[in-house]
Amino acid sequence: MRHGNTLQSTCIFIVDDELSIAQAVQFALEAEGFTAEHFPSGGACLDALSTNTPSLILLDVGLTDGSGFEFFRRIRQISETPVIYMTARDAEIDRVAGLEMGADDYIVKPFSLRELVARVRVVLRRFETASVANADTSDIFRIDSVRRRIHYHAQPLDLTLHEYRLLEALLSHPERVFTRGQLLERGWDDPDHRLERTIDSHIKSLRNKLRQVKPDADPICTHRGVGYSLIPGA
Repeated sequence: MRHGNTLQSTCIFIVDDELSIAQAVQFALEAEGFTAEHFPSGGACLDALSTNTPSLILLDVGLTDGSGFEFFRRIRQISETPVIYMTARDAEIDRVAGLEMGADDYIVKPFSLRELVARVRVVLRRFETASVANADTSDIFRIDSVRRRIHYHAQPLDLTLHEYRLLEALLSHPERVFTRGQLLERGWDDPDHRLERTIDSHIKSLRNKLRQVKPDADPICTHRGVGYSLIPGA
């Protein structure tokens, strides 16, 4: 492990105390052209983050020195690097809890290495797209893709992961009408189109948070029977 060096922009941290799994994941990533660094504990990863910034972190939930969920919270205090959980816990409540905390994806062991690499590429692509969108901001909305925060009239919004992704999607193409299905694809890693109506509740919550900043404005437009669009100056 090269803890003290400046890492390449494609470096991925693997945090897992099972050496055989970590080595297999590292081999698969390096075969695809990534640089990968293995850390056997959450503490070792936190130490490395004080001097290095990876492009993505693969974080095991069941670590010998603590819960991966708790380490995720500590990681977020010092870094906004995308995180994918790797875990043997396949219960829905664990997946939902991990994603609602702000993780970017969740893969259950045992997993296909090809699937893992594909998920890594998807998350990296999403993060790069958000970074590009960050360059095109306005006086009304400002996207801070590094910290995953959106400012509205210079006020930071307290958004959940899904609210952030939905607002980011709407801001990516102002005035474009997004269907519920399209927003579901943008906001959820494993969209279940039977749950498209969940978009409505998240949009309602987003509107409430925007009105807390500017009560007389309503930039999110409802297109009945279709979906939603955003007009920043509305």
